[in-house]
Amino acid sequence: MRTWQEIRSFPLAIRLLLVNQLGVNTGFYLLIPFLAVHLGDNLGMSAAVVGIVLGVRNLSQQGLFLIGGSAADRLGARGVIITGCAIRTVGFALFALGDGLPVLLAASVLSGVAGALFNPAVRSYLAQEAGERRAEAFALFNVFATTGALIGPLLGSALLLVDFRASALTAAAVFALLTVAQAMVLPARDVPPATSSVTADWREAVGNRAFLAFALVMVGMFTLENQLYLLLPDSARRATGWDGAAGLVFLVGTLAGLALQLRITRALKQRGSRGRWIATGLALMALAFIPPMTLAGTGAPPSGPTDAVLRALPVLAGAFLLHLGIMTAQPFVMELIPGFGRSELTGTYFGIFYAVSGIAAAVGNTAIGWAMDAAGRGGAGSAAGLLPWVCCLMLGLVSAGGVAWLHRVGTLPAAHPSPVPVAA
Repeated sequence: MRTWQEIRSFPLAIRLLLVNQLGVNTGFYLLIPFLAVHLGDNLGMSAAVVGIVLGVRNLSQQGLFLIGGSAADRLGARGVIITGCAIRTVGFALFALGDGLPVLLAASVLSGVAGALFNPAVRSYLAQEAGERRAEAFALFNVFATTGALIGPLLGSALLLVDFRASALTAAAVFALLTVAQAMVLPARDVPPATSSVTADWREAVGNRAFLAFALVMVGMFTLENQLYLLLPDSARRATGWDGAAGLVFLVGTLAGLALQLRITRALKQRGSRGRWIATGLALMALAFIPPMTLAGTGAPPSGPTDAVLRALPVLAGAFLLHLGIMTAQPFVMELIPGFGRSELTGTYFGIFYAVSGIAAAVGNTAIGWAMDAAGRGGAGSAAGLLPWVCCLMLGLVSAGGVAWLHRVGTLPAAHPSPVPVAA
């Protein structure tokens, strides 16, 4: 009830952006997790071609975050958000309408470009609109995003009973509705005239050593968060012998977010500095990989339902701790990013931050995937089974230590920098 009251206390623009994020994640996870299976099993493509199609989408998105952020600063976040959702509508529709490689590559490029546009733009708009309530706004943003990440795969699994095209068209319809809703309801804001070139803005942001240091030490958060889609679901399936156990990882996060996210952010906001809580959240994310580590290398499948439930508990405990760490750190991370530079460059800073984090997550996932393969080759009961868990644990602790050091030397900005007024 308090969460609902908090939502209603925000202006209409922020409420729409929250619903937008629910729709974005629902539409995305309704389609993308099932794309590789469709390309390989339904269309008979080789693993190499599947990797190219998926890689093109990732490259298009991660490589253009900076463009999306700068566009939000210079053209206005509202128009960039609407354009991004419209482009993703077309991209997802192409996945349903075409089976040839050129069409699929075009769909991947459009889907990636769309994400590069609206991801930094949404966060820039939210940061500017929320003012001193940024932390609470981003906390609710997390709740809606996590909920969408749960609804999407469930809905996608049901639609696959029809066929993949039904999933793709439904995902396209979700983004079409978001495009129309934002065009009709999201308020337009006057954009202050630019006083420098785009390249000068980029040089200013990239030359901000404090910001770059913060972005680099935060790579641990995004790499560990991505294990909600890689390491933890795989561990849940292996521990229980049931493919559906992977969905429990998302269910734990959704329920925890609905029950705790806003309470955690409100409580911590009044106690201590932002840097302290970000470091604490990263440490919790690191420790989340200890409970599932107890199952590493056990090898034998569960002997029955009771054994499967007992073996699922360490994985779910780890998922809960990981979500708890995300809930602790992420709202304050998003709150601090605009404070590193001029408010006119909020989108640019978000764009660079997400470009760095996206590249880091891709490299991190590759490394964790290699560690998982090494664990599999080592066989049951081998020390290699601990490798991916130890990697995640150490990465989280290093990131937590990096943030703590930046806080100690006074590098992190104040929580609420004075914004430049934006006229309606």
